[in-house]
Amino acid sequence: MECVNKNKNIKRCGCSYPSCPRKGICCECVGYHLSKEEVPGCFFPPQAEKTYDRSVGYFISVCKNK
Repeated sequence: MECVNKNKNIKRCGCSYPSCPRKGICCECVGYHLSKEEVPGCFFPPQAEKTYDRSVGYFISVCKNK
C-alpha cells in the first residue's frame, strides 16, 4: 500500500480502533507499532485484531492456533 494514499488504503485497513490517527497511513502505522515492539493490527485475523492486543506474544499465539 502507498503510504500517501490514505483514501485508497483506508478501504482495506484492518484496524478497528475508532480513533486511530494512523488509520490508512500504513507507513506511519507500521513504524509506530514497531517502535513499541508491537505488530500492526492488519497482520491479525479480524477477531484477534478486535482485542487491540498488538503484542508479539499474542500474535505468535494467534498464528499457532490457526
